[in-house]
Amino acid sequence: MSAIRAVPNRAARAVNLLRTVQYTHPPSCPCHSNPGHHHHHQRDVVSKYAERAARPSQRRGYATPQDPSQLKEYAFEMAASSIRFGPGVTQEVGMDLKNMAAKRVCVVTDETVDKLDAMRQVREALAREGIDFKVFNKTKVEPKDYSIKEAIEWVKPYNPDAFLAVGGGSVIDTAKLMNLYNCYPEADFMDFVNAPLGKGRPIDRKLHPLIAIPTTAGTGSETTGTAIFDLASKRAKTGVAHRNLKPTLGICDPLNTRTMPSAVKASSGLDVLCHSLESWTAIPFNERTPRPTNPILRPAYQGANPISDIFSLNALRATVKYLPRSVKDPEDMEAQSQMLLAATLAGVGFGNAGVHLCHGMSYPISGQNPGYKHAGYEVSSPIIPHGVSVAVTAPSVFRFTAASNPDRHLAAAEAFGVDITNVKRESAGEVLAEALAKFLADLGDQPAGLKELGFGREHIDELVEGTIPQARVLMLAPGLAKELEAERDQLRRLFEDSLEH
Repeated sequence: MSAIRAVPNRAARAVNLLRTVQYTHPPSCPCHSNPGHHHHHQRDVVSKYAERAARPSQRRGYATPQDPSQLKEYAFEMAASSIRFGPGVTQEVGMDLKNMAAKRVCVVTDETVDKLDAMRQVREALAREGIDFKVFNKTKVEPKDYSIKEAIEWVKPYNPDAFLAVGGGSVIDTAKLMNLYNCYPEADFMDFVNAPLGKGRPIDRKLHPLIAIPTTAGTGSETTGTAIFDLASKRAKTGVAHRNLKPTLGICDPLNTRTMPSAVKASSGLDVLCHSLESWTAIPFNERTPRPTNPILRPAYQGANPISDIFSLNALRATVKYLPRSVKDPEDMEAQSQMLLAATLAGVGFGNAGVHLCHGMSYPISGQNPGYKHAGYEVSSPIIPHGVSVAVTAPSVFRFTAASNPDRHLAAAEAFGVDITNVKRESAGEVLAEALAKFLADLGDQPAGLKELGFGREHIDELVEGTIPQARVLMLAPGLAKELEAERDQLRRLFEDSLEH
């Protein structure tokens, strides 16, 4: 009797087909072992920042307990003031405040700016709209904690419902803090000051509207939630940083920067230069720890991210191109206008990505000034302008940080006009340092190192100790050790290397 061959039904045929697929396409095939895989799929920009976090050695096991303080960030936020840019827009500020339903406006400026055309236009604009206002014009250049407190006490009896800052970064930062403490009348001054010098309390209330009209092209303070001052008792700069501190509106009028003296243009522009370079080279946002337990605790300075990169690199290129022109020719309106725009772009970039070593080291440099008075500044006491104190360490800093990301440092060198075609990656730091030193020398009237500011080797230990508390910015410095003594040694070498360049 011959065997009877059964014809397989549909279910059997399906099983046989699946078995065939299994044996001819084993699990090693990326299409079947990884459902998320697609041929010819290009990763987006954000994934470049996430590569290191995706390494198998760094993935979290399902049953692995985690230390919350060691969890890395996984998100970034972008916060910036609304910006209006154009020649003559200062005259619109009265209408802006009326649109905000402001009844009592505190106008913050300094004695020099109070005499200039910007303040004349502001007074006319507010009077035209019938807005009640009082002017505080006692702001100090490079403000101290005691000058900030005086301003806060001055404004309390007036109890304004809006603020208007007209001036440079010192004026805008002072206005931010007047607004903050006017809305927190019960707070101690150190409550909001950056840790570890202060308590670093987050700003969890809505502040009054603040409009900022910059008269210098440098700090970018019209876009940021940062306010900086000297803590006189510690001989170091610190401040308050939170995105809720940022102005409601920045009115950027190139006509207001025409009166800047050449020395102020140079110093302000060097601040833009370092803002751009530091935010471009800061650690990636998802390398920062700890991950915040609540979004309100996410710091304003988050690390480099795909959006801040766009602003930072464009600001760097514009500064390299236009700063020398603006310093040398006050009638070059294209250069003056482009530098104000670059300052605003850099403000958006660093206001979210943050700055690192140049700024962290600059705070004790200006706070511990041995007696240096920068030429071109009409002040009665010694002063190291902020941009000068930041730029003086830049060649040494970027020589140090280059190993963390040679490609970014080479891209920065290229912005200075360096042909990087045949430059080796391990030479990125040296190439960028040389480009910076040349740029500073060509700009003119810039100290070629800390020695020309009056510092010597005998000051280095104190400068190091003044830098250590700047945790807000040092945490973003690539290559900086986390262990305290190792960090001290690195900072000591950086200050030594910055004595001359």
